Amino acid sequence: MSHNKRAELIQNALPLFYRNGFHATGMDLVAKETGVSKTSIYKHFRTKEDLIRAVLQLRDENFRTWLFGRMEALSDTPKGQLLAMFDALEEWFLEDKFQGCMFIKASAEFQSKEDAINLQSFDHKRLLEDHFHNLAAEAGYAQATQLSRELLLLKEGAIVLAAMSHSHAPAMQAKRMAEVLLSETN
Repeated sequence: MSHNKRAELIQNALPLFYRNGFHATGMDLVAKETGVSKTSIYKHFRTKEDLIRAVLQLRDENFRTWLFGRMEALSDTPKGQLLAMFDALEEWFLEDKFQGCMFIKASAEFQSKEDAINLQSFDHKRLLEDHFHNLAAEAGYAQATQLSRELLLLKEGAIVLAAMSHSHAPAMQAKRMAEVLLSETN
């Protein structure tokens, strides 16, 4: 399988895993939906878990690029970008295909703290927290580490509630809480 075909397989497998979950999406379905034979898939990915990890890597890159880009587009100040994160989340929650966070789902299905998929999912959250920390520090918050963790908690809670309630309201509810947090912290 060429590099382009491998990338295409990963790209096409992403929505399958997002929609159906990881354990429920078998390799027969991946082969059927992507048009790539199981033999070809296994030539590039030794295991289903290897494919899942490649899918999660792509999702991480896509999501962070989108989220950080939207935050920058919505505000030109670090503090404003931290708040704009919730506006971006609302946009995502309003999408027809929104079904929650792929990394939360992966972590729920691969719960062992030693599992590579669980670790990779948590790494995604750490990368988000690092970005929030950098923005908080740029904005002059003395407790940037604590603040970035609290903003991550608000973000993750909003995602879970939006997925469970099928409502976009948690984004603005979390934003109001973030506004209080940002005003009280500095």
